[in-house]
Amino acid sequence: MIDFDELRTRRRFLTSAAGGLGVAALASLLRDDGLLAQEAVTPNPAPGGRALAVPHFEPKARAGIFIFLIGGISQVDLFDRKPVLQRLHGQRIPDSFRQGVRLGQTNYNAPLMGARHGFRRYGRCGMEMSELLPNFGACADDITLIRSMHHEAFDHAPGELEICCGKDIPGRPSIGSWLTYGLGSESRDLPGYVVLLNGRSPKARSLIWGNGFLPATHQGVLFRNQGSPILNLQTPRGVTPQLHRAQLDAIRRLNEIHQEETRDPRTSAQIAAYELAFRMQSAAPELLDLSSETRATIQSYGSSDFARSLLLARRLVERGVRFVTVTHHEWDHHDGIAAGLPTACRQIDQPIAALLQDLKRRGLFDSTLVVGGTEFGRTAITQGNNMDRAGRDHHPHGFTVWLAGAGVKRGFTLGATDELSWRAVEDRVHTHDFHATLLHLFGIDHRRLTFRHQGLDMRLTDVAGNVVEKVLA
Repeated sequence: MIDFDELRTRRRFLTSAAGGLGVAALASLLRDDGLLAQEAVTPNPAPGGRALAVPHFEPKARAGIFIFLIGGISQVDLFDRKPVLQRLHGQRIPDSFRQGVRLGQTNYNAPLMGARHGFRRYGRCGMEMSELLPNFGACADDITLIRSMHHEAFDHAPGELEICCGKDIPGRPSIGSWLTYGLGSESRDLPGYVVLLNGRSPKARSLIWGNGFLPATHQGVLFRNQGSPILNLQTPRGVTPQLHRAQLDAIRRLNEIHQEETRDPRTSAQIAAYELAFRMQSAAPELLDLSSETRATIQSYGSSDFARSLLLARRLVERGVRFVTVTHHEWDHHDGIAAGLPTACRQIDQPIAALLQDLKRRGLFDSTLVVGGTEFGRTAITQGNNMDRAGRDHHPHGFTVWLAGAGVKRGFTLGATDELSWRAVEDRVHTHDFHATLLHLFGIDHRRLTFRHQGLDMRLTDVAGNVVEKVLA
C-alpha cells in the first residue's frame, strides 16, 4: 500500500525551493562553472557559542568597539586645522569651491567661519587636534587619524546608514551583523553584537544595528547601561529555575515541530534567542555589577551614562562579545556651535581616553579595534550669518574618523582635505574603503564575505572598496 504522507514528505525534500536537491545540484553546477560565488565563510547559526568560521587570514582584531558620535562632527573645529580658513574668516567662499557641492540649510552667501577654538599638537607624534580634547589628545600616540573620509549621503539617516551599514538605503546589514555572521561570537552567554545608546536615538533608529537580509540572529541587541540590561529579561516571581527550564524545553519542541513543517529559518533564530535569553539571566546582571572594578578605574571613566557605556563596552569585549556600538548624540550643530561644541567635547573627552588606557592596562588593546566615527562632517561656511550664534551644515565631502588598537598604526595621520576642508584631496578614503579595512583587521577579505540575497552575492562593501594599507601597522 502506498504511504502518501511519506511520498509527500520525500517530494518536498527533493523539490522544495527551501531545501530541494535540485536547487543544491544547480548551485553546485554554477559554482563549478565559476558563476556562483564560493561560500565566503561558514556563518554561526546561533547567537553566542563558539565561532564556527575561521578568518580568511590571521586577524589582528578579536573584538571591536565602535564609538558612533551621532549628528556630524565638525572636522574643521576639532581635527582639521586650516590656517587659510582662519585668514578668510567672514569672507565669501571662492567660486572655485562651489562646483558640484550640494548645500542643504545654508547657501553660498553665508560667510566662511574659521575654527572657534584653538588647536594643539599632542604626543610625540605632534598630532594636531582641538584644545577641547586634551585627554583624548594625550592618547594621540596610540591612534590613527583619517582626515580624508568622504561619501555621497547628505542627510542624517542616509549618512548613518552609510557609515554603519555601507549603503545609504534601509535594509542592509550593519558592520556588527556582518562580523558576527562571518566570525560568530566567543561568548556563549551574551549576544555577539551589543548596542549601548546614550541620548537620543539616531535618525535611522534600529536600522544602524540591524541584520538586514542576514539571519535574525545577527541583529545587534540593545542593552541598557543600568538596571536590567534588557527589559523583560528577568524571570517572573514564583517561577522556579526548574519550571522555567521545563517551559523553555516545551517551547523549543513546539518551535522545532513548526520548523520541520515550514522550513522557516526565522524559527531557528527564535529557538536560539530563547536559549540565549535563558543563559543571559545570570550573565547580564554580572556584567552590570561593577563591584569587581577598582574605584580608580570607575573614576577614570567618569560618572555620565556615556562613560558607563564605555566601561561596559570594555567588559563586554572582555567576555567574548564580538562587536559593541556605543552612541553619543550631541553633534548636530546647525547653530550655536561656539557654545555647543565645548559641552559635547567635555562629555566624551575623558571617557574615551579612559577606555583606551583601560584596554592597554588589561592587555586588550592589541586585540580590540576601537573606532570613532560620525555620519559626515560640517561645512566651512556658516549656517546663519550671525557669527556669534552660527552653526555649520552637513558636509560628506571631507571629514575625519579615527582608529586605535588592533593592527592599526600609532601616532599616524592619513589624508588631507583642501585648504578650506571642503573636499578630501589626498589619500581619499570612501566608506567602502573604510569598511574593507575594518574587515581586514578582523582577518576577513571583504570581497569574500558574501550572502546570497535576491539572486545576488551581497557584501558590506557593495561592489567597491580597497583596504587602506597605509593605516595598517
